Amino acid sequence: MKNTFIRGVFVKAGFPLLLILGGIFRIKKDKLLRLVININNSLVRRSGDIRARKLLILLPHCIQRSECSIKITYNVYNCESCGKCEIKDFIDLANERGLSLFVATGGTIARRIVVDAKPEAIVAVACERDLSSGIMDTYPIPILGIINERPYGPCFNTNVDIEKVKDALNFFAGNGK
Repeated sequence: MKNTFIRGVFVKAGFPLLLILGGIFRIKKDKLLRLVININNSLVRRSGDIRARKLLILLPHCIQRSECSIKITYNVYNCESCGKCEIKDFIDLANERGLSLFVATGGTIARRIVVDAKPEAIVAVACERDLSSGIMDTYPIPILGIINERPYGPCFNTNVDIEKVKDALNFFAGNGK
């Protein structure tokens, strides 16, 4: 309970203050947003008493390869499991653990998914901007955010280390800190 309050103060007051200070001291915004995500993740993990039965995995649409002709943004299970991107692995993971898995095209869709799914906790993969705004928008739902890798630039053929996602899922299942 105490950490939820501390996380709330950070999300509602500390995060905006960091952005203001970052602007004054000319710190790159992505660097500040990464700090916000790391602090949030630390506060969520320190709470230690989160055991979510209704857990949501939320992925960005850019994790799907651009050359794929199958669109998975409205139904991730449209994926043909060709193995050219990580979607197949996430579908397998969600099915193994009986979890909800969604792919969002942006913040508005992601917020709608959260409202409709009503999760107790979220493991979200996205860029710094989308993760930090999602953390703010969905408070007090605990979120562990994992920043995607962008070898080709933003919003195009991104990757994520699935082991980091598994670690976050294990935390919410009570199998790790």
